[in-house]
Amino acid sequence: MGKKSKRSHDDPELELEPELTERIDGDFTKKKKKKRSHDDSEQKVSLDGDAKKEKKKKKKKSKEEEEQTIIQEEEEKKQNVEEKKHEERPTVTIAIAGSIINNTQSLELATRLAGQIARASTIFRIDEIVVFDNKSSSSEINLSDSNESGAPFLVRILKYLETPQYLRKTLFPKHNDLRFVGMLPPLDAPHHLRKHEWEQFREGVTLREKPINSEGTLVDVGLDKSVVVDQVLSPGVRVTVAMGTNRDLDLVRQIVPSSKPREEAGMYWGYKVRYASHLSSVFKECPFEGGYDYLIGTSEHGLKISSSELKIPTFRHLLIAFGGLAGLEESVEEDNQYKGKNVREAFNIYLNTCPHQGSRTIRTEEAMFISLQYFQEPISRAMRGVEA
Repeated sequence: MGKKSKRSHDDPELELEPELTERIDGDFTKKKKKKRSHDDSEQKVSLDGDAKKEKKKKKKKSKEEEEQTIIQEEEEKKQNVEEKKHEERPTVTIAIAGSIINNTQSLELATRLAGQIARASTIFRIDEIVVFDNKSSSSEINLSDSNESGAPFLVRILKYLETPQYLRKTLFPKHNDLRFVGMLPPLDAPHHLRKHEWEQFREGVTLREKPINSEGTLVDVGLDKSVVVDQVLSPGVRVTVAMGTNRDLDLVRQIVPSSKPREEAGMYWGYKVRYASHLSSVFKECPFEGGYDYLIGTSEHGLKISSSELKIPTFRHLLIAFGGLAGLEESVEEDNQYKGKNVREAFNIYLNTCPHQGSRTIRTEEAMFISLQYFQEPISRAMRGVEA
């Protein structure tokens, strides 16, 4: 019986118990898995709900962020505009009647007069010269040896003198009005650079020749070698080129606005010249955004205020007007836009910049030097935002 008991203990049939246990464990495991699967489905529903809520939150947040970004961008744009206005240097424009040329007796004297105006404008850092015409100036021709008189003649001479010497031959074809310009003193403005001088900006003119090893345009900037700019332009165009500090002339340069030397480096870069058919056109055709914000008329019939007491408000674009042979009064009378108006109504202030004059008349070219010196301190105070 003991042997049988031992044998039954060793019998493989009796080894089913671990297998059964394993199977039971397996069933238990399966049941447990099913239970976990049920819990998972509930958790999944919960997670799906949470995910949807999270998605809605993210969508709402995204929309809010988008709106916030748009508001921020608009604020930045406004700020940039304000900064640009603040950084933009104020400009000073002079307006001159072209009829002053008609009082000259010869082309040579007319050229000398134009030269004096150009010199005064450069010395006092004028940004723009507007030459305006009127009925009387267009009908009177006193220059028998010139093809033109009055305003068009003055515009041509002023533009010629402002142009750097090395560009004149290309930009100005031969013309009778230019016969005596060689006898005028040079303006010697900062942008009238010599060949040996290096500046971070130079004026140039585009050429017909094409660059050999690169795309772009060749530009004559008055140096031993023409430079290449990164734009394709037609020939004969005057441009301002950023030269930088690297003197390697093989480097490709960039064209910049002509106002950049003035606004970025604080350099005086010459004056612009434009023609206006009437006095009112001077203001209407203003190239500056917002127009001229302060207008000054000059006349012997104007107010007498000393330079130290004159208050010019802070301005962006100032204009000072000088009349012709009969003064600004005539220009206003002959302008249809000012019918029935007094000359003082055309300006913010009407001044006599040279009281106690010894001569009965002051010529316009003389009045320019006197007046621009008179305005020096008041303009400086206005630019600093100080009204003394």
